[in-house]
Amino acid sequence: MFATGQMFATGSEGHRGAVSSGRAGATPRASSADTEALRADLIAAPYTVEALEDLLGPVASAALRREQAVPARRALRGRGEPAGVLARLFLLGEAVPRRTLDGALPRLRSDGAERCGLVRSAGEAADDQVRAVVDLSPYRASDDAGEITWWLASDVGELASGAPLAPEHVLGVGGASTTLAGITIREPVGRALDLGTGCGIQALHASRHAGAVVATDLSTRALAFARFNAALAGVTLDLRTGSMLDPVDGERFDLVISNPPFVITPRLPGAVGGYTYRDGGRAGDDLVRDLVTGVGAALAPGGVAQILGNWEHRVGEGWRERVEEWLAASGLDGWVVQREVSDPAEYAETWLRDGGLTPDRDPSGWRAAYEAWLDDFAARGVEAVGFGYLLLRRPASGTVTLRRVEEHDGAVRQPLGPHLAAALRAHDRLEAFGDGALGDWAFGDRSLADEQLVAAADVTEERYLRPGEADPSVILLRQGGGFGRVVRAGTALAGFVGACDGELTVGQIVGGLAALLDVPASDLAADLLPAVRDLVRDGLLTLPSHPVTGAATSPT
Repeated sequence: MFATGQMFATGSEGHRGAVSSGRAGATPRASSADTEALRADLIAAPYTVEALEDLLGPVASAALRREQAVPARRALRGRGEPAGVLARLFLLGEAVPRRTLDGALPRLRSDGAERCGLVRSAGEAADDQVRAVVDLSPYRASDDAGEITWWLASDVGELASGAPLAPEHVLGVGGASTTLAGITIREPVGRALDLGTGCGIQALHASRHAGAVVATDLSTRALAFARFNAALAGVTLDLRTGSMLDPVDGERFDLVISNPPFVITPRLPGAVGGYTYRDGGRAGDDLVRDLVTGVGAALAPGGVAQILGNWEHRVGEGWRERVEEWLAASGLDGWVVQREVSDPAEYAETWLRDGGLTPDRDPSGWRAAYEAWLDDFAARGVEAVGFGYLLLRRPASGTVTLRRVEEHDGAVRQPLGPHLAAALRAHDRLEAFGDGALGDWAFGDRSLADEQLVAAADVTEERYLRPGEADPSVILLRQGGGFGRVVRAGTALAGFVGACDGELTVGQIVGGLAALLDVPASDLAADLLPAVRDLVRDGLLTLPSHPVTGAATSPT
């Protein structure tokens, strides 16, 4: 099971700073010998998430993840151990003497780090100052294959450089990166594709459970970072330059993952755009729409695509209907979960600040760009922007059976990937048979009524009673994992779930409840089974791994 990764990063998905027209910094490069030396030095330091947490302490660690460096600078002041030196250099942007870096990287040494494009030195003398020209941050996670310790290079963020970001800035790992990594289904596959790989984090994770991984990006700078990070991790990736699906035309994959440049950016004068990590160069939400409708061409039968994206809420057009049109055009199974909604002004403010524009630094520029953003939204009647996850699947049978578009703004339990995989399996099982508990219960093939369901281990029941009353006025079934769903249940449904211990079939439980409540079994089945299907689909009730043989006992 995948655990959401953690990284000491000096930049996240959002950045602050003044607008810059300058170019991004250096890109790393390394021979195999230099890569091996660097990896050995980082392990020996140890330059890891755990070691830095111990070195910094909880307050400074938390502040650094909020992109606040002062507590970390105080904690590391005067510290000379290798991990502290590397943190000061790569995370905080401090210069260190060449002799100090030689001590922190005894195998690679400062000249090797400069040869790799990681640092720049003021001279050759031992006391000459060395500065980092890339960010190099430790990262940790775990999955079925064990614990992961990686180091990821990216462009230096504003916190370390004190300078604005360039349009070609290559991000490290941020909130969207860890979200996608956590929701990705981590089951063994033959071929995986990472669209818009950036620094390569999704491709690295995919390499843990895919036989081969192709990673694409329009930015050659991003691919240089991905290549370096793969080499440092000892992973082989097939890296290709190009836009969206162009580099893999005619190829098929079992898994496609993408954190694309989905930000809705005005194509108008005065707007802050052109950041390759966020701006796909298309109007409105066209990039996400085109990816949804086109990704099926790259999916093998049964193949899954998991994508992050934004979509517009337009006046007179429900967002669900809009996204459902995309799914219909895709010809794929589709499950879309909207996680956040921003109004046009809030959305504009977020991405203007991300682009480095603030009202106190440049009042006139802020107003002009703000107007451009709102004009662009108004031209299409946009009243809000949604953000969420899209899970698409090419049906192995060729028949689309899954169409699910929902909103969930509550907390989710990461990693979500195992839950999504189980939900797909449950959906397919449910599609394979009917209820078998309607009408006269005359069913021939295997049905839901034959199954011996089990209440999931993370499901709890809450009952609310008014003082002095014997019967509850509200019964809630609460899911501890997954989407943390809360289902309001009636007495019959609560009693049904309470009886699902894997011993009795659905038909037997319905029959027993019908006798207890003195209602016709067929009426109770008609009322309960749609809700039971939903509970199975959402993971509150689980189907047995292997169908039970034999027919259900008729409750008549």
